[in-house]
Amino acid sequence: MNVSRPLIILLAFLIIGFASCKQRHDSPLPRPKLVVGLVIDQMRWDYLYRFYNLYGNDGFKRLLRDGYNCQNTMINYLPAFTGPGHTCIYTGSVPAIHGISGNNWIDDTGRNWYCVEDMDSAHHRSVLGSGASMPMSPDNLLVTTITDELRLATNFRSRVFGVAIKDRGSILPAGHLGNAAYYYNDSVFTTSKYYSEKYQNPKWLQDFNNRKLPDSLARLHWKQFSQNNKDYELYSAVTGSYGKGFPNEKPLPAFPYLHILDTTDHLGMRTALKAMPAGNDYTLMMAEANIEGENLGGEGNTDFMAISISATDYAGHQFGPNAKELQDMYLHLDNQIAGFLQYLDKTIGKDNYLLFVTADHGAAHNAVFLQDNNVPAGFANYAGEQQYRLNNLVRQQCYTPDMIRKNAKEAYKKKTDTLYNVVSILNYQVFINQNLVNNLGLDRDKVKATVVGFLEKEPHISYVADMEQIDRTPLPEPIRTMMINGYNRRRSGCIAYVMDPGWYDYNKPTGTTHGTWNPYDAHIPLLWYGWHIPKGETYSVVHMTDISATLAALLHIQMPDGCIGKPITQITDRKIKHNK
Repeated sequence: MNVSRPLIILLAFLIIGFASCKQRHDSPLPRPKLVVGLVIDQMRWDYLYRFYNLYGNDGFKRLLRDGYNCQNTMINYLPAFTGPGHTCIYTGSVPAIHGISGNNWIDDTGRNWYCVEDMDSAHHRSVLGSGASMPMSPDNLLVTTITDELRLATNFRSRVFGVAIKDRGSILPAGHLGNAAYYYNDSVFTTSKYYSEKYQNPKWLQDFNNRKLPDSLARLHWKQFSQNNKDYELYSAVTGSYGKGFPNEKPLPAFPYLHILDTTDHLGMRTALKAMPAGNDYTLMMAEANIEGENLGGEGNTDFMAISISATDYAGHQFGPNAKELQDMYLHLDNQIAGFLQYLDKTIGKDNYLLFVTADHGAAHNAVFLQDNNVPAGFANYAGEQQYRLNNLVRQQCYTPDMIRKNAKEAYKKKTDTLYNVVSILNYQVFINQNLVNNLGLDRDKVKATVVGFLEKEPHISYVADMEQIDRTPLPEPIRTMMINGYNRRRSGCIAYVMDPGWYDYNKPTGTTHGTWNPYDAHIPLLWYGWHIPKGETYSVVHMTDISATLAALLHIQMPDGCIGKPITQITDRKIKHNK
């Protein structure tokens, strides 16, 4: 039988087209089974190397050896706190846009708001745990997260969960659309009634909480990780006056803490757990129970597990970066991460998960420790003594006698002295009680001028800026940009101040804090590992805002709607070449 040449060509095209369509259908968009975000609260970048020689081969060193290291990752806003940090990581945005301007902020009435406090619904309380709790939800977050975008991109087939001891370390990363955000409440992991009833207390969570791990882990006390005492002499100062021990230690504060608590004091044990290495064990065990209980990574869609390690922050505040306890915390954490990676290898598959490790902020060296070693440093309690002095000055310079009488009458009527606080200091910012200003008929500009004049006379404040007229204040970079990025006109103080390097706003000489622009606060680790991540490192500056943009590029989903970051092309471009 003769077949014409045109017909043969037509049949060939049809066959090729059919094969092409089938090939496209058989080659779905490549994505990992599971994305894991691991945020280590208060981890300074230099902790990767300060304790490097004492780390094992399968924790941080595995990530450094086989993953991609962004050596110069910087926070690009102020203040550097837990709430804004976790929000920035998962939104790619800054407080000026995403709205989480601090762990707390003060509104125009003088009311203090918590970042994950639900302003609108009294029904979103914690499901489990003793005692009353404030309603919790991501309602204060004004933008989407990368976890929200993953849910939207898969028509909600992808599952998203957050796990942390701190509620804000879990709720904010899980976003508006997370299936659940689990956090520690007294003696159990729980979640808010904001989330679907299906995930409020599932069987796997009941089984996990019934193990009563907080009590059993705390009873193990805090044992020294390295048996060689010289390891600690080489790296860390004796705690002494630089850190504060646990309140129920017996007989005296001494590291290692082998008699840390009275085992009959359950509340004390459960509180101390948050600042012990065992708190990290508890968090990662919960994450593993969550992965297994919900079969994350096992139902054909990319799931997301957002974990925050909170104990490092509690210990950092308590002991400071130079204490043996802090070093030992990270030696334990290195071993705990090694175990968690092995768990992921076995459960999800070594090449099937995408992991990133970063921090929400760093921390300053303890000021007394620096002073004892002839380094300029110090601390001042602006939210305490200086706030009292400032309000007295405002009354002297801005009130008339009639205003003073009116204010005193209202204060007496309401049996409170808080009405006198025209200004409040928080987050290295000064908030003005606009309701009180209006009620008393004060001149707001005069109040602001009084505040600026007061702060400019303080000996260890470098810069003071009226954020409503910041263009009039000479500020060096990157401070100017960080202040602008951190200023949310509805949730930030209208006056911001910057302290000298080595100085911080704190109320005690022991431990440490954070929140400033300096590299010890703003320089954070950023490690990528696993699915399609090339080996290598870059010393180019990247920003915390770039993390979500990079995840969006790797997953081929839209960036969060407030994202200002850019993909880290050293990873994404090499990933594309690797795929080819």
